[in-house]
Amino acid sequence: MMRVPIRHIVDNLVWSTTGTVWAVFRVSPVSNRYAPQRARAELVSRLTSMVRQLEGAPRWYGLAAQIDAGEIGTRMIEGIDLDRHPAWEETADACFDLVAGDEMFRRTHWLAVPLKAPTKQAAWAGQLAATWTEVADLLGMAPVQVTEREVAAYRQQARHLAATLAPGPALRPARPSEIVWMARHAICRGLAEPLLLEAEESATGGGRVVGGTLRSPSYMELGQVRLAEGGRPGVAGETAPRQKGRGARGLHRADGTSPIARRWLQVESETGTSYQAQLVVAEQPAAAAASTADVLAQLEVCPFPVDYVIDLQVVPSEKAKLSVRRKKRELVDQADQYGAETSGLPDAIYNAAGDLGEESNRLEQTTNEVEVQSVTALTVWATTPGEVEQRARTLASAFTGLNYQIVRPVGSQEILFSLSLPGTTASPRLREFRQHELSGDWALRGAATSIELGDERGALAGFNIDTGAALPVLIDLAGAPGRNRSASLGVVGELGSGKSIVQKGFTIAVVDRGGQAIIIDRTPLREWAAFAEAATEGRAQVVDAATATVSIDPLRLFPPADGARWAISYLTLQLGVGVMSPAGALLSHAVHHVAASDAPSMRAVLDYLATLAQAGQTSRRAQEAAQLADMLSIVAEDRFGQMVFDPALPPLRWQDLDGDMVVFTTAGLLLPSKEALTDPKLLAQQPLEALIGRAVLYLVAAVAREVAFKRPDRFGWIDVDECYWLTSSTEGANLVHEIVHDGRKHKAGVGLGSHDPIELGDETTRGLLGYKLVMRHTDPALIRRSLEFLGLDSSDAQLVDTVAGLSPSGATERQGECLLRDNAGRIGRLRIVIPPVERIEKRIGTTPPDSAEGVAA
Repeated sequence: MMRVPIRHIVDNLVWSTTGTVWAVFRVSPVSNRYAPQRARAELVSRLTSMVRQLEGAPRWYGLAAQIDAGEIGTRMIEGIDLDRHPAWEETADACFDLVAGDEMFRRTHWLAVPLKAPTKQAAWAGQLAATWTEVADLLGMAPVQVTEREVAAYRQQARHLAATLAPGPALRPARPSEIVWMARHAICRGLAEPLLLEAEESATGGGRVVGGTLRSPSYMELGQVRLAEGGRPGVAGETAPRQKGRGARGLHRADGTSPIARRWLQVESETGTSYQAQLVVAEQPAAAAASTADVLAQLEVCPFPVDYVIDLQVVPSEKAKLSVRRKKRELVDQADQYGAETSGLPDAIYNAAGDLGEESNRLEQTTNEVEVQSVTALTVWATTPGEVEQRARTLASAFTGLNYQIVRPVGSQEILFSLSLPGTTASPRLREFRQHELSGDWALRGAATSIELGDERGALAGFNIDTGAALPVLIDLAGAPGRNRSASLGVVGELGSGKSIVQKGFTIAVVDRGGQAIIIDRTPLREWAAFAEAATEGRAQVVDAATATVSIDPLRLFPPADGARWAISYLTLQLGVGVMSPAGALLSHAVHHVAASDAPSMRAVLDYLATLAQAGQTSRRAQEAAQLADMLSIVAEDRFGQMVFDPALPPLRWQDLDGDMVVFTTAGLLLPSKEALTDPKLLAQQPLEALIGRAVLYLVAAVAREVAFKRPDRFGWIDVDECYWLTSSTEGANLVHEIVHDGRKHKAGVGLGSHDPIELGDETTRGLLGYKLVMRHTDPALIRRSLEFLGLDSSDAQLVDTVAGLSPSGATERQGECLLRDNAGRIGRLRIVIPPVERIEKRIGTTPPDSAEGVAA
């Protein structure tokens, strides 16, 4: 049976059976694979600072916590009333089936630090207690009790340690249930192990002080495990062939196999039998480029989960200097021995001298520098010996390509396994694997890095494709305001890259989870209306904003103050006059005068301007009023202008737009060309219907804003695809900026889609977007702007190739690939998936039916 290394757990403190008390912390990882060099340098600096504050023999854990389909399903429905929103239950069930059976995991990071005994007497008492525990177990007697005073002293020391490590990566005290999970995870690797999600929310596993002494639950069940290095032939699914004839000779067993060929550990527990291969770093390169040194972070690209544990020895600067001097003397002695050789000194002597010289110089630069002596153990696992053997060989080959030597020492599999258990001490047999480096070099190895994307809960957006195994990515747009984050989103990409699919996927998730979506559909085929009617049957409202059946007169739709605001913006945009110009001032006066009347309307504004023109006759103000009235008369007579100026049309009651998905279709409304939108002279030459269409669309967007902002009890989502028509004008850009800037306070967000990031709004607006997605682009200029949109280095050739290589043509299994910058600022590659629900799949695509390629947009 395996010996349980834990006597007591209280808070994040572990009393081990060896007499040492450990403080265990959960470390918050930082995503840095696509981070700019400045962000990477900051992470390395924080890790370096943390290591320099440590003493003794701390231990770093990088554990791959298992995720099952049930956890994904739970995170998808958390906080959702399924009785009120049965459509989301249907989607969650479909996504559960989609991920069921996949080997999924998430990387978690932990730091365990052995604490010093408060006094010498306490140190002796700890050793005596550890010794007595051994005897007590044999005799069935009670172990030595831990007093309340001792608990208080170690608690104080743990708090002081946490404050000391504050400049490093963010960490928090681990919960007792999480510490127990660490032990169970090591035992049940590859099996139905306990979920970390449950441990994170559990209040069990810890002890408490009763009557002046610490009392803890029994941890004996953790020891109900049989460990067998190389396993036992013929059981638990092993299929090693038996040797015929006279039997085994030399190292071979009776079954004809060699222990050297069975370098894995068989771990038998009530959960089942796990086969685990323990590997250790025997040699690592003395120097590596900062961009490729993060070997621990690169473990995520393995097609299977890998655990790693780093047993550290932190050597203070003065001791490290003495060690360097000793090594220099030994090197000189070696050089003297080669003095008589005609071939001269070996290159290894020169290399060693150079390394020692550099280490000595760096140690002299600061008194805070420390030497880190580390043993790095790696673990892979499977349910059969053959599979674990294959995984171990694959991992070793990957490290060999990075100039690392990885070995699986025979006879040390159980010793390496014990490093994964909190509370154990490292065996002296592992000293031969110690690697020596300074704190900054160790920090470059990639500890505390992560490739996690997305939110803790929400809708399944897709899968992280920066990992070798499937890793679902959830996005919770409606929950962003509650996290004090922006819920707005921007997506860019070239034609056919999948922008529309992405926007529709996020929109239907908002709707099915209880929010409301308002969409402005400019497509000639009314694709959004068709999608809404199919995906939200009976819950959609479609408003044809291109036919004069209802009035969108802002003075008739909204209260006087709001109506006047939107009316002035509409008129200045429609007539192309500046707000602060004499014409703009006259329009403002006319709108406010009419808004204060008993029957405000845009027709009344036109009539009031005509009255001012007649009353003033030859005055300059009258001439301006006459000119404005004449231009507005032209607009009012147009079939699209009637939606604003015809008082006989019934006003659109935005208060009645309470459908789950409200779609404003504008097919038939013309727009100026993109070139005209950026050139005032060319814009003035555009057809009247195009100028009217542009201004009417602005009013439709204003109505969408009012609908989304006036329901604080319900998340409001506005989606504007090909948004250049709105952001190209000052008024439209200001409206988008307002929605993005104030959406969090009103529990609302906007989804903006375009080919060029510049068209999403000004620099401030783009910077405030909570989620940013870049689909495939092949134009170099657009790729550079897209990378800058994400906050990445646009001159990085590898990143440029990454964007150009997303969703390659013809590769249907790679459709929907993009780069995502999530709400926490993490960046990674994501493959968008469409929920396998018929009502959603039916009309979400836009690719013509006869296309040989799959769905794209």
